Amino acid sequence: MSLPAHIKGLIFDCDGTLADTMPLHWHAWQRITQRHNLHFPEDRFYSLGGVPSRDILKMLAAEQGRSLDHIAVAHEKENAYLPLMSRVGPIREVVEIAKANFGKIPMAVASGGTQTIICDVLEHLKIRHFFAAVVTSEMVKNQKPAPDIFLEAARRIGVEPKFCRAYEDTDLGLQAIRSADMDAVDVRKLRS
Repeated sequence: MSLPAHIKGLIFDCDGTLADTMPLHWHAWQRITQRHNLHFPEDRFYSLGGVPSRDILKMLAAEQGRSLDHIAVAHEKENAYLPLMSRVGPIREVVEIAKANFGKIPMAVASGGTQTIICDVLEHLKIRHFFAAVVTSEMVKNQKPAPDIFLEAARRIGVEPKFCRAYEDTDLGLQAIRSADMDAVDVRKLRS
């Protein structure tokens, strides 16, 4: 896939876009929500792709009238996910785009995950070196669908948002990209 001439930078979501992690995250979520007696159906999990775990937990607790330390439980969820990381594979169609453009234009990752986990996933896939910046949920105030994370990624690679193309696998993420005034690519349409 060749890029339009005006595109000077690429930004990629990680989970579900570069890395096939979503089924593994769902497995970890099932363990944690059962442990804390929270209702969290699979379709809702996928619809909230890109939203940090701490924000999802805060939302679920409020909706279900539960009292819990959403930060501590988010750490539990991360710890449930870590042993599964060795099973993460690439989303080949998207990784090929990053590989084809590596060294040609600046690229970044913009993820609702945490810095430690996202960098570990990128290292596991042996693609961390493709990206000049990895922007995660701790680095911005407003999360997807707000454009903040994509705008910060563009700032860090030194490319104006209107000259960036960004790749996402969720409706919330695509909304964030469009709000950032970037060219949006829905990777669900790239996967065969």
